[in-house]
Amino acid sequence: MGHTANRAARLILASLALLSPLLTGCGSGQAPAQSAAPPPPTVTVAKPIIRDDVMDQDEYVGRFVAIDSVEVRSRLSGYLDKVHFTDGQMVKKGDLLFTIDRRPFQIALDQARANLAQARANLAFTESDLVRGQQLVQDRTISKQVFDQRAQAKNVAEAAVAANEALVHQAELDLNEYSEIRAPIDGRIGDRRVSPGNLVPGGTSGSTTVLATIVSMDPIRFEFTFDEASYLRYDRVARRGGDAASRWMNTTVKLKLLDETEFKHEGHMDFVDNAISQTSGTIRGRAVFPNPDGLFTPGMFGRVQVPGSAKYKAMLVPDVAIGTEQTKKYVMVVDADDAARQRYVTIGQAIDGLRVIRGGLSESDRVIINGLMRVRPGAKVTPQEKAPATAGGPTAKAD
Repeated sequence: MGHTANRAARLILASLALLSPLLTGCGSGQAPAQSAAPPPPTVTVAKPIIRDDVMDQDEYVGRFVAIDSVEVRSRLSGYLDKVHFTDGQMVKKGDLLFTIDRRPFQIALDQARANLAQARANLAFTESDLVRGQQLVQDRTISKQVFDQRAQAKNVAEAAVAANEALVHQAELDLNEYSEIRAPIDGRIGDRRVSPGNLVPGGTSGSTTVLATIVSMDPIRFEFTFDEASYLRYDRVARRGGDAASRWMNTTVKLKLLDETEFKHEGHMDFVDNAISQTSGTIRGRAVFPNPDGLFTPGMFGRVQVPGSAKYKAMLVPDVAIGTEQTKKYVMVVDADDAARQRYVTIGQAIDGLRVIRGGLSESDRVIINGLMRVRPGAKVTPQEKAPATAGGPTAKAD
């Protein structure tokens, strides 16, 4: 028992001997060494880009529509004999599309020509009869009444000849023109609605059978709508003197399809409607685009870019340098003491990765364009000067 107690006492004394230097150090009042503070974060800064040729652009979604659209119908009633096209092919004006059975119209033409020959023979007889009557009436062999009857017969015969000539002309049109249905315009034809062998009711009324439809492809129109305020801005931009229609003709617009990222198709405005809709408060605009390869199709959606201002001088910074604080936009600038400062700005439209700054920034400010997430307002930074990359062009576009 005594031996165990002595051993425990020796262990306690040894522990106190080991802790004594530490306790002595604590009592001396010396603070432990501290690690060095981290250096300020390195950021990339650049001054705003200044441009004199910036132009705002507004974007609208619209649809393509054909300049010409024709429903192909038959003027004649008859049995459809042949179809001379493939569904969906491109056709030229005058191309043969359908043939109506020509045999009944050939018979009608032969009959009309026979009637004309008969009318001409009758006219020749009445003319000679009238000539004879002139001498007879002078010799008082016939009365004046009989002579007048011969003159009237000759006039009737002349009218009959004219009427039969018209019938022959109509029969020739039916046989040579209307029995062969040709394309009235250049464009793309749809599928045939009637197969050969079917009876086709003809005529000039809207109840006749539609055989096919043709829509023009090149050029093609693009229709969209915009509000009254935009209309006023566009009209002032397009104003060059002269009448309103000619002013709009000078406006160049660009377009992209739904699967494209750039506005690479160029056209021009050709029409703006004459009234603003009281229901929607919008007005219809129309642009024309060349379509030589048939890429645009009537009914297809697209996005058009319309100039919304004249050219003006503007400051631009990279879009990635702009932060958001609730509803406000800001940039971080570096002051003369290399401290980060927050500047609230009014932004405009984007230009290929750059953003127009309308207010809140000066041309001499050094804007942080890289490393924005590593700084806090008032904190020191290590700025590295760099000129920001310029955008591809001077046209601003809406988000």
